[in-house]
Amino acid sequence: MFKRTIITVVLALFLLPALAQHSLLYKISGKGLKQPSYLYGTIHMICPDDFFLPEHVKEAFSRAKTIYLEMDMDDPAMMARLMESMQDKTDGYSLQDVFKPADYQKLSRYFKDSVGMDVSMFKTMKPMILLSSVMMKSLDCPNPASYEGTFIKMAQEQKKPIEGLENIEDQVAIFDAIPDSTESIMIMDYIDNLPKQRALFKRLVGAYKRQNITEIHDYLKDSPELAGFEDVMVYNRNRNWIPVIEKAAAKETTLIACGAMHLGGDQGVVALLRKQGYTVEPVLR
Repeated sequence: MFKRTIITVVLALFLLPALAQHSLLYKISGKGLKQPSYLYGTIHMICPDDFFLPEHVKEAFSRAKTIYLEMDMDDPAMMARLMESMQDKTDGYSLQDVFKPADYQKLSRYFKDSVGMDVSMFKTMKPMILLSSVMMKSLDCPNPASYEGTFIKMAQEQKKPIEGLENIEDQVAIFDAIPDSTESIMIMDYIDNLPKQRALFKRLVGAYKRQNITEIHDYLKDSPELAGFEDVMVYNRNRNWIPVIEKAAAKETTLIACGAMHLGGDQGVVALLRKQGYTVEPVLR
């Protein structure tokens, strides 16, 4: 009996650190905070059949006074400014010129046949605007669910304000940091390797449903749209968000919802908050 107890304790010591990673919801406390705040990892696109929102997440949402998303998507004026900022107003600019002629023809056919849109609608836009439409074809459903959309609706129903971890200028800086030519290559690589991209996205969704932020973070290594731009797209943003999170958490109970890929790893939001002296612990139930 004693031997069995020792074995159980030893196994628990080894398994608990691993199990602790299997959560998308984290409680932030300590370092003088008068009340806890919460950090939740989302996935920006997911099929309705895979969508889940546990009760303990809804409870944390209800306790929060303010909801933070990556950007204040509840503000129509801000979203309009974002779309405007995605236009290249350089004289003579055309999206078609960013792509090789053969690639643009393939892109045009793809948008017409698979997306149901005429790519010429985007002729003054930066190429990155096309990526979300292309990536949607990685899903096995026509109408993906959105955690951000769900949280916005919940916030409106509960009369909670929504704020953004970053502003329009921050978002635009991300896209400007990646050359148009590189963005066009990313898009064509996605189209040319769609079966592989679907398999990768299916793996990501599986990791998300397992709530394994370490596995989700590892997706960075195989994600073509992020390859070589991990700092710009993920790590720099993580660091920039920490002061925003600290200020919000010091004021009141806040729920911060950002892409789950931002949570894991030694440069993830969870690790960075811990380095700042906060207690960040998984909420499992």
